[in-house]
Amino acid sequence: MARHVFLTGPPVLTPGAIKGVGKTTLIQKATEVLKSSGVPVDGFYTEEVRQGGRRIGFDVVTLSGIRGPLSRIGSEPLPGKRECRVGQYVVDLTSFEQLALPVLRNAGASGCPGQSICVIDEVGKMELFSQPFIQAVRQVLSTPGTVVLGTIPVPKGKPLALVEEIRTRKDVKVFSVTKENRNHLLPEIVTHMQSSQK
Repeated sequence: MARHVFLTGPPVLTPGAIKGVGKTTLIQKATEVLKSSGVPVDGFYTEEVRQGGRRIGFDVVTLSGIRGPLSRIGSEPLPGKRECRVGQYVVDLTSFEQLALPVLRNAGASGCPGQSICVIDEVGKMELFSQPFIQAVRQVLSTPGTVVLGTIPVPKGKPLALVEEIRTRKDVKVFSVTKENRNHLLPEIVTHMQSSQK
């Protein structure tokens, strides 16, 4: 049986915006249910940052509540730093790594069977500018006793190597989230995560 669970799904066009299909919301709900049943959960998710009704970037938020910038529209990179850009967003690699890497390294160090779930939302273009992040994700996926609940983007354009690696792993179950099924997937995801803990 697949040990890890990853959610994928397309962006949804809504009047005046492109919104996600609900992967992060599902991850947050699953995390709440798992924590309330006594399962140790750690990790991070990404969240839109809006100003005046307009998306200006994304933050990375750890499950312990620490928040920092992942990207912002048109931000200038710091002098001497290479620019990592996805569309109009400039990625703040330093901020991302300072928040995400310790969480992943702690999860990867647990090594006790049935001990923890690590949330990785998301393994996407912005996050993949970080080589240490790529290594940490591979390490967590290979650590006995750690189960990953994560998100990956829908394949579009040039394939992202780590995303395709995750998608084709034998120990990964990928759920495709749609507007139609997103409200019904939560129990299936939680049941799968709990059975992976055994």
